[in-house]
Amino acid sequence: MATAFAPTSDQTIVEFDVRTDEMLVNMGPQHPSTHGVLRLVLRTDGEIVSEVVPHLGYLHRCAEKIGENVMPFQFIPYTDRMDYLSGMNMNLAYSLAVEKLCGMKIPEKATVIRVIVCELNRIASHLSPFLYAFREREMILDLFEEVCGARLTYSYITIGGAHDDLPDGWIEHCRQFLDYFEPRIPEYHTLLTTNHIFVKRTANIGVCSKETAIAYACSGPMMRGSLDRTKGDPDWDLRKIEPYCDYDKYDFKAVLPPFDMAPPEAVIGDCWHRYMVRMLEVVESIKIIRQALDRYPTSAGSHRIELPKHLSAGEAYSESEAPRGQMGFYVVGSPAKGQVPLRVRARSSSMANLSLAGKLCEGCLIADIPAIIGSIDIVMGEIDR
Repeated sequence: MATAFAPTSDQTIVEFDVRTDEMLVNMGPQHPSTHGVLRLVLRTDGEIVSEVVPHLGYLHRCAEKIGENVMPFQFIPYTDRMDYLSGMNMNLAYSLAVEKLCGMKIPEKATVIRVIVCELNRIASHLSPFLYAFREREMILDLFEEVCGARLTYSYITIGGAHDDLPDGWIEHCRQFLDYFEPRIPEYHTLLTTNHIFVKRTANIGVCSKETAIAYACSGPMMRGSLDRTKGDPDWDLRKIEPYCDYDKYDFKAVLPPFDMAPPEAVIGDCWHRYMVRMLEVVESIKIIRQALDRYPTSAGSHRIELPKHLSAGEAYSESEAPRGQMGFYVVGSPAKGQVPLRVRARSSSMANLSLAGKLCEGCLIADIPAIIGSIDIVMGEIDR
């Protein structure tokens, strides 16, 4: 309400309704909460958002077409740059598709190495939004640097296995990190999970129902944060329902609500639950890594086998459970092109998850947009492929 004084001697107070106009507001592509390369156009009435439209294309690299002009092992570095927060998982997803096309059987040792580094990368990816956790994330990057010499774009997992075997002493370094890291997780819960301000900014914000998540083909923590184990919802995790890399031989669980630590304000499908799914997945990844480290010394075979001289005729599609959800690659082989695929296409989890942004943001405050987009956990390189 606005207040004005009428021009009378007794200064009678006259009140007027505040009138607001509908406005279009750009958030991004430079805004920190949009990863620098996502433009969100907000339709607002005051502080209330009635519509959010994501605009893509600011990081488009034509990755899929590049994949149709280079040999599979040459395309591995491009997959690093699709989801640059989980390059190991991107390397794996493409390698699995090519190996499926060629009927390659990967040695046990190579499979164990893949599980170790991919779960480490899952932890690093889930820690990335929290500045407080950069301390532990840097330690994981130090481990990756020992393995392959890189800290962001690894090109370590490749067609047929892994580029190199684990270096001497690396297994012990990894165990030391896990022993240091696991006791630190309660610190994150103290800092965020039960923090009054954090709960107010995430609980009952950006609520996505199970039906909506299915309708938009969501996957990963975005989907699992909307499920309810008490209602019989399945373990919507490819490592469980469609195991690859022998994940069916590891003891771990898919993380689904409800959670004992949930504050009263939180509802299943909100930003808080998506956050909590990732927090608990870190614990499950630690369990998987410890089991894989135990298997490594006795695993059979080499760290890699060679790719055949020609891609098999036909087509293959393979999906893996990346930190942001299901990452799939479709590869078509043609003997006439030798080792160069005829077609390469990617199924991006971030693309499907981001398509839900407009619906989640309807009726929210402008200040809620960063929390909602952050809880979706997108990486634009994977979307602008």
